[in-house]
Amino acid sequence: MKKYQKLIMFTLLISVFSLHSCKDYFDQNVNPNQVSNPSLPSLLSTATSKAGINSFNVASITNNFVQYTANPVASAAGDTYQIVDYTGTWDALYFAMADTKDLRTIAVAQGSSEYIGVANVLLAYNLNLVTDLWGAAPYSDAFVPTTLTPKYDTEEQNYNTINSLLDEAIVELTKTTATIKLAAASDLIHAGDRTKWLKTAYALKARALNKISKKAAYNPTNVLAAVTSSYTSNADDAGMAAFVLRNNWATVARNNASLTLGGWLSEQLIDHLNGTTYGIFDPRIRKITDPTSVPSNPTYPAYIGTVNGAGNRSNPPNNNTVKDENYIAISSPWTSDTAPLLLVTFAELKFIEAEAALATNPTRAYTAYLAGIGANMDRLQVPAVDKAAYLANPAVAVGAGGLTKALIFKEKYVATYLNPEAWNDARRNNYQYKDFTLPANAALSTFIRRVAYPSGETTKNGANVPAAVNLDVNLWWDKP
Repeated sequence: MKKYQKLIMFTLLISVFSLHSCKDYFDQNVNPNQVSNPSLPSLLSTATSKAGINSFNVASITNNFVQYTANPVASAAGDTYQIVDYTGTWDALYFAMADTKDLRTIAVAQGSSEYIGVANVLLAYNLNLVTDLWGAAPYSDAFVPTTLTPKYDTEEQNYNTINSLLDEAIVELTKTTATIKLAAASDLIHAGDRTKWLKTAYALKARALNKISKKAAYNPTNVLAAVTSSYTSNADDAGMAAFVLRNNWATVARNNASLTLGGWLSEQLIDHLNGTTYGIFDPRIRKITDPTSVPSNPTYPAYIGTVNGAGNRSNPPNNNTVKDENYIAISSPWTSDTAPLLLVTFAELKFIEAEAALATNPTRAYTAYLAGIGANMDRLQVPAVDKAAYLANPAVAVGAGGLTKALIFKEKYVATYLNPEAWNDARRNNYQYKDFTLPANAALSTFIRRVAYPSGETTKNGANVPAAVNLDVNLWWDKP
């Protein structure tokens, strides 16, 4: 195992020198230190690494919107729906797609169906992150060597592109006769396992098809078909766990321990889990965060969240440097030093199945709902006795006839902790989680629906950037 980990890290470090080989609208100068002809394995390590890192980058933005995390400072911009410049995240996403485009181009030239399939999956994943944040965005024109100011594709065009990429990925990954197989040590997500990549393509397809639940074109039968071909257990989860130092969330937690005060957990999440909101204590809270320094009593329970927009509570003689409120913990299997950055999971797929089946097959929906909870608890290493007690609680074990979409979204909210997809669910659900309120000092009168185009893009490509719209304007898929 140690030898394999060292090989992964060596491959990852080598791949750094092949980054951004594509001549696109980011690259206006030639760097003589870049590798002009990167290999498929080096590009694979780069592309899979960046997909994991981008899941963190985007979740770092959206976590405050879904109130997983909260800023300890009152009226912080990210908490209160102010316009924030996310140029760094935009560039990271497009650099990742540029590298993945190169991966695909070389794979096509060398006739490797496995590499073509993986490249398409990763392109679809990164493009999905872009368009779910900003809406319209460059893609069809973005990676043309002679184009420095690419046109913008509409949200619907990008959605169709994502589905086309995944459909092609499924075709390519279904093939078993590839002459060039995925290099296991360079694949930082599925270690060269073609069948897992095929399942991930179907998983992302199910997610994309389910996202348009508000549209007339929504087809739950197609969603369920994709789910059936996707993951069958937690072992299939798509996660990236090869780090130069440690998991990015663990870095946030360690910085918190050093009093840099990041990674505080929102009151919404904590009350969702500690029994305050739903009247049932969820044992997953012990596997997400550590108890606070505040003694347990009716006024200040052991698990206390930070109110979004209000900052850390004034609780003399305590303050946020003595951990009087909860924060991301390195003790958690989700955010430890070696925990993977998860792109999509079996637990999420079970909740997608539950939602899609609810209207026509409540028995299937209920079975999937319970399986989703159980899978997430297993991922978090919740003790079996606690898992069984929670699943047997009447508030959870409602039976097929008692299952509602609200219950599915309630449990999925926990299962997608720190995942960018949680914001898509919040918008599809119109933020209708119990006791979910606007952040204190919010700059909008309603919940946020999009982010503003970054200054780096308006500077470089301003003629093509769509006119500014308010941050409370719904995206294409977020309205009928």
